[in-house]
Amino acid sequence: MASTESSAPQQAPPPPLSRYESQKRRDWNTFCQYLKNHSPPVSLSHCNFNHVLDFLRYLDQFGKTKVHLHACIFFGHPSPPAPCACPLRQAWGSLDALIGRLRAAYEEHGGSPDTNPFGGGAIRLYLREVKDCQSKARGIPYKKKKKKKQQHHLQLRKTQIKGNTTADATDAIAKPFKDFGQFTS
Repeated sequence: MASTESSAPQQAPPPPLSRYESQKRRDWNTFCQYLKNHSPPVSLSHCNFNHVLDFLRYLDQFGKTKVHLHACIFFGHPSPPAPCACPLRQAWGSLDALIGRLRAAYEEHGGSPDTNPFGGGAIRLYLREVKDCQSKARGIPYKKKKKKKQQHHLQLRKTQIKGNTTADATDAIAKPFKDFGQFTS
């Protein structure tokens, strides 16, 4: 026995997971553990939107976002000047991202998109209610972000028109329609 090498080629370790993939795996494992610890334990095949909603409510105890109650004097103030006894909750954006990752993980683990408990209307409604409630309580409106590509195109168009005279601007806007006249008789 002169050599201790095996005849099978050595495989390189798989590349490290991306931050998103690592977080998705961690979230999936946490949710599966939650189902196992549920009383009585719930199998993944019997999991439904009610279990997902219970899980989201369970996670609130670990939240770090102050959500003022209606009776709080700071309700609706984005930067309260003093501390209050209102509860800490999971932020809406965190829950929304979590649901997105769990929805993807469910399908990666063999679940059907049609039966995905993370993609149902009840989950979307819950997230919308959390968003609205937190928006009012914290005094911070959530606005949908506009696509940058569209804004860049509009800004470019404004710049093009601004540099031209009014007649040039009218021509620039009407340019796509100039050839239209040749088709009419």
